[in-house]
Amino acid sequence: MMKRRDLLKNLGLGAGYVVVAPSVFSLLQSCKSDPDWQPVFLTASNGYALKHVLDIIIPKDDTPGASDLNIAQFIDSYMDQVAKDSERTNFKAQANAFAINFKSEFDKDIVDGKPEEFEKMVARYLGAEKEKRAEYDERLSATQDPEKPEKEEIDTEANSYAYLNVVRDKAVWAWKNSEPVGENVLWYDPVPGAYKGCVSLEEAGGGKIMSL
Repeated sequence: MMKRRDLLKNLGLGAGYVVVAPSVFSLLQSCKSDPDWQPVFLTASNGYALKHVLDIIIPKDDTPGASDLNIAQFIDSYMDQVAKDSERTNFKAQANAFAINFKSEFDKDIVDGKPEEFEKMVARYLGAEKEKRAEYDERLSATQDPEKPEKEEIDTEANSYAYLNVVRDKAVWAWKNSEPVGENVLWYDPVPGAYKGCVSLEEAGGGKIMSL
């Protein structure tokens, strides 16, 4: 499996999703490992898919992966407890669209999906060419046109793309802001703030981002 730095580069993950509310940080740190975890916002089958998608976006290698940090649990709880109504509605519809596309592609329900099948879906949408991504964005904008009929058939392709983008952004934010990554992977200084001019790169965290 690809190293995380290569995977993030290829999928264009950038800086991740920025959330500043203290309640979100608290929610992230409160997510504990539970082998019997069941989603509270998503359906069980969409929760299953979310975990597999996250393991592809942030796999475990020399640093913690999404499963190690309970990021699926965080995203599900975020949608249940923090997200605005419009964000909740969109995310649930997008998760359903992804499940529909998965079944169309592999002729099986998403709960029966295998890692390599989820990897193929992630690569199709997050690895799409620039022109294709622009087309998806345009199609998504069209569905938000107030003059469009409310019961118009959902664009499952564009919404699958949107779903994976939301998952990716929140996953990268959660990974960067998790306690294990902050203390053991990023540049961690428990008492920051001292000014030191003209120091070497090694003294300044070796080029790593400073953990807050």
